[in-house]
Amino acid sequence: MLLMEVHIESETLQFVLHVCRSTYPNEFAGFLREEKGVITEILLAPGTLFGRGGSVVNTWMLPIDSSICGTVHSHPSPNVAPSDIDLRFFSVYGKYHAIVGFPYTEKSIQFYDRQGNRVDYKVV
Repeated sequence: MLLMEVHIESETLQFVLHVCRSTYPNEFAGFLREEKGVITEILLAPGTLFGRGGSVVNTWMLPIDSSICGTVHSHPSPNVAPSDIDLRFFSVYGKYHAIVGFPYTEKSIQFYDRQGNRVDYKVV
């Protein structure tokens, strides 16, 4: 299925950008939750480690939750292209994946589908 556009609440997007700025220069990682087709929350798995070279997420600590629709993580540079590791992670967890690059603004976030294809987003 081709994803045309991801919808995310403004408050949720601002939270993501704030957390990315707060953890810089370390990488932030979390999970996206959606309600009625709109990303409304970010879920942080207990025990997640945010590091300069990447984040370690204890996925076994995630709740059984059908509202998890994907992932979000930051890059400490402006490069928002997914790495090979990102692409492997995308293929396992959900349908939407966001990468936020420095300086962590609305212009430095990119959404992808499970295969790593760019997907437009709309703030609602």
